[in-house]
Amino acid sequence: MKWPFSIALVLALVPGWSGTDRLPIIASDAVVHAAAYVPDGGWPRRVGALTPIGAMRLWSRDPAFGGFSAVAVRNGAATLLSDGGNYVRFEISGNRLLTRAAGALPDGPGTGWAKESRDTESLAIDPASGRAWIGYERANAIWRYSADLRRAESHTVPPPMRKWPMNGGAEAMVRLRDGRFVVISEQARAKGKGRLRQALIFSGDPTVQGTRVERFRYRPPAGYNPSDAAVLPNGDLLVLNRRFSRLRFDAVLVRIPQAALRAGATVEGKEIARWGPPLLGENPEGLAVTREHGRTMLWVVTDNDLAWYRPTLLMKFRLD
Repeated sequence: MKWPFSIALVLALVPGWSGTDRLPIIASDAVVHAAAYVPDGGWPRRVGALTPIGAMRLWSRDPAFGGFSAVAVRNGAATLLSDGGNYVRFEISGNRLLTRAAGALPDGPGTGWAKESRDTESLAIDPASGRAWIGYERANAIWRYSADLRRAESHTVPPPMRKWPMNGGAEAMVRLRDGRFVVISEQARAKGKGRLRQALIFSGDPTVQGTRVERFRYRPPAGYNPSDAAVLPNGDLLVLNRRFSRLRFDAVLVRIPQAALRAGATVEGKEIARWGPPLLGENPEGLAVTREHGRTMLWVVTDNDLAWYRPTLLMKFRLD
């Protein structure tokens, strides 16, 4: 029998793989750990209209952990979504953290081998059903998933998003309290309008046929790009904006009245907070809002770009 020699000959003649490496996939049994985080010099009493409550540095032994682009908090559980289609879900009780789930999103645009088809940048969760809508930035697509994120239910590539830049698509997406959805592009400019970004208002679920979509424009602070958005209890919109300069990030948080969110409008939020080095120089990617004992809390997650030497931070503020 000459099979061993034949197999060895074939392997010697076939060139090695030189294509794109597969995106790292987080294991379903990954465990998230946390430790209290305090910036150099400590927390200030105030950051604009925000009062710092605290922060955690998150880590896992799983090499695919990190690179988070969105956060949502529902029923005491936080969901972090990475820009490679991975997610983790955990409960927070004081300084303790209990991992509930981890995994990679099923289905999605393309094959899922490379980041081009799994660049998940935005997340909106229905507080009643738990269903999740996820924005795939480079595919300019929106997919809806079951509450446990284990099943894709529907998806769409909205016509107004089809020509958005590959790396500047649905960076921010939020479900408003009346059931409408708002999507803001990171890089797609309104024609002839300088720094204005293209933005959309959907009359309901973007993935359902017949849902109306209308355009409006968002003006971020000069030099900044929108990275996420969240809705306040009264319906106003918060938009988190970031800027990268001198190897560090800084952020500006603005508030937009609900009444301003209408077709054809140009909206510009009122600044309510600003931070950067030395308080924080990491990449602020995700924003969520919760209510606790009658107070409004804001959660911000940072993106470490899967760099082991950079922290993943989950910060909590009270809006006063």
